[in-house]
Amino acid sequence: TEAQLRNRLEPDKGVFIAESPKVITTALDAGYEPLSLLMERRHIEGDAQPILARCGGIPVYTAERETLARLTGFELTRGVLCAMCRPRLLSVEEVCARARRVAVLEGIVDHTNVGAIFRSAAALGIDAVLVTPTCCDPFYRRAVRVSMGTVFQVPWARIADWPQKGVERLHALGFRTAAMALTDDSVSIDDAQLAAEPRLAIVLGTEGDGLSPRTIAACDYTVKIPMAHGVDSLNVAAASAVAFWQLRTKMRTEYQSL
Repeated sequence: TEAQLRNRLEPDKGVFIAESPKVITTALDAGYEPLSLLMERRHIEGDAQPILARCGGIPVYTAERETLARLTGFELTRGVLCAMCRPRLLSVEEVCARARRVAVLEGIVDHTNVGAIFRSAAALGIDAVLVTPTCCDPFYRRAVRVSMGTVFQVPWARIADWPQKGVERLHALGFRTAAMALTDDSVSIDDAQLAAEPRLAIVLGTEGDGLSPRTIAACDYTVKIPMAHGVDSLNVAAASAVAFWQLRTKMRTEYQSL
């Protein structure tokens, strides 16, 4: 199972699964260590050939599509899986050292949403991602695949004791915190004061319930995306893309003025 692969008791022996040639290639480019490959035999001379050339003498297991589906429990849409070593998990301080914009994911449990948020973070200039203890693992196979491998490109860390001590930790690192939530005192995402913050952590909440009241109370800003046609909110992955883009455009202007 994914939990067993993660190996909480001995993190240095943890493993994750990368799926599809593109995702595996991105992981190899980022320096991740492959352990073994599992694929349809036809891919040996096809899509997996460049990967095999890079992976040296690691074991390569093959089977027909039907056998692979029975073995893994799902259809391999890209036909290639790679077991890889989990890297040392970075600290909050390490990933935030040179960051100006970070995303904090509070209790987001849908692997597709986490993968999509990482992809938006990579594309739209977010420097790092922090996940709270109740958030799903960014290295879960489906999250990795949906992210198109960007979980290997955007630095991320787990932030403990969330929200109170976690927010205090961000404050100590020079960040102001913006809770994405609808409240009576929410400011618009295009608020000038928000854009002017030199270091900002954008806090996104779980599907359905959103951010906890404790988190909203602990943050410096409560931020909303203005809506039309009576729509009250966006899916968290879509909301993250809007927020990242709005803040990225301001950051680009700041970089050009330096």
